[in-house]
Amino acid sequence: MSSKAKTIAFGLLTAVAVGVCVRLGIWQLDRLTQRRAQNAIVASRGATEALPLAALQGQDTSVTHWRRVRIEAVADYGNELVHATRTQNGSPGVHLLTPVRPLDGSWGDTAILVLRGYLYAADGRTADFAKAREADTLRLDALLLSFPPKRGGQATMQSSPRAMRLLDRDTIGTLVGRPVAPFILLALGDTIMQDITRPTRVPPPAINDGPHLSYALQWFSFATVFLVGFVAFVRTRRRYAP
Repeated sequence: MSSKAKTIAFGLLTAVAVGVCVRLGIWQLDRLTQRRAQNAIVASRGATEALPLAALQGQDTSVTHWRRVRIEAVADYGNELVHATRTQNGSPGVHLLTPVRPLDGSWGDTAILVLRGYLYAADGRTADFAKAREADTLRLDALLLSFPPKRGGQATMQSSPRAMRLLDRDTIGTLVGRPVAPFILLALGDTIMQDITRPTRVPPPAINDGPHLSYALQWFSFATVFLVGFVAFVRTRRRYAP
């Protein structure tokens, strides 16, 4: 291959690499824009007055997502479940999922699922439900979360029937033995672990830009490196060309 052909080939490879890096950088900037838009929604909805459970009936969860909610309900500890393989501060554990019945009876026989908090579990799936109990009647504030989109695969873990791999509303309704409301309530409170046998509240979503800007800058830096490298290659070949 001639010297000119090598330069053209290297130039084409450089152009492809630069194009990919720039495209990935733009993608990260798009994600940053989306994150900031979500942050604005989370902040505005979280700042509003807490809704009573009765006010959630018939509401579109896309509108109430991230709204503050006041829980006053009786806990159904006998039908409690866990979301398996969770972590908090680097430690393995589970999230406690507790069905509750509102004191005002507004939801009838429908169970409302409360994510009471994180509980340490070395195997990431088992919990001492009895030790993790709180008051029979729960009175606390929470954030409303939509159920995640449906995913393929078994929702429960075969080795532990009360442990959920996936938060599937229909499966949870079958395990609880009654219909489940179309949302999950994230209990708010102390997120610092005091006792590994007691639930620690799960932190609400952080309102920040995340890593997207730094990732974008990294991709643009890689593109610059490829360009500078190609220019240096061409100059070197010209310098030592016969």
